[in-house]
Amino acid sequence: MRKIPFINSEFYHIYNRGVDKRNIFSNKYDTDRFFQSMNEFNVVEPIGSIYKNSFQKPNQLSGSTTKLNLVNIVAYCLNHNHYHFLIEQVHDRGIEKFMHKLSTGYTRYFNDKNKRSGALFQGRFKATHIDSNEYLLHVSAYINLNDKIHQLSGSTTKLAIKSSWGEYINNMRPSQEQDFCKKDMILGQFNTVEEYKTFAEETVEGMIEKRKEDKKLKGIFLE
Repeated sequence: MRKIPFINSEFYHIYNRGVDKRNIFSNKYDTDRFFQSMNEFNVVEPIGSIYKNSFQKPNQLSGSTTKLNLVNIVAYCLNHNHYHFLIEQVHDRGIEKFMHKLSTGYTRYFNDKNKRSGALFQGRFKATHIDSNEYLLHVSAYINLNDKIHQLSGSTTKLAIKSSWGEYINNMRPSQEQDFCKKDMILGQFNTVEEYKTFAEETVEGMIEKRKEDKKLKGIFLE
C-alpha cells in the first residue's frame, strides 16, 4: 500500500530509474518507443499490442481524439537511466493502471530487443503529491529542463533523451506529439511563453545551486 492515495483531479510527480541505475534508453528509437507507449497506453479500454496496432489505420488507434484517458500528462522527460512525469489523475486508479501498462509493455519490448530477462525498473515507480501551486510550477520546470539539471550534452547524449520542453517553448510538435501535454494549468499562469521560459530557467539554476543542501530536491534527482 502506498503512503499517498491517488485522487482524481490531483497532480503528482511520478518518477523511476533503471534497476542498478542501468540505462533504459539506449538511443532515439528507445525513447520514441517509450513515448509511443505513453500515448497508446493512456486509455481506459485495453488496446492490445502496440506492434499489432501499427498495422491499423490512424483513426483506429487509441491515439484518436475519442479515447478516454487515464491521466493527463502535464510534463515529461526521458533521460538515459530514468524518467519523470508531472501527471494529473482523471480516472479512478488512473495512475496505477497507466504506469502498470507502461512499465510492463516497455520492459517486454526492451528485454526482447536486448535478449535479456527480469526487471528493468528499480521497483515500483515513485510518487509525490503536488500539494501547492508553487510546487506544481517548480516541478514543471524541473522536469522540462531535466537535461540541464544533469548537465547532459553532446550530440550522442541528446539522441537518447526527450522532454516536453520544446512543446512548451518552441511549439516543436511533430504530428504524433501535437498537443500531447496538458499545458494550460502551467502556461496559463504566465502572460507569455517567454515569461514561463525565464521562470523555468531561473528555477532550474537555483535548483542546481542548492541540490546538495535541500533533502527534498536531492531525493528526486535520481543520480
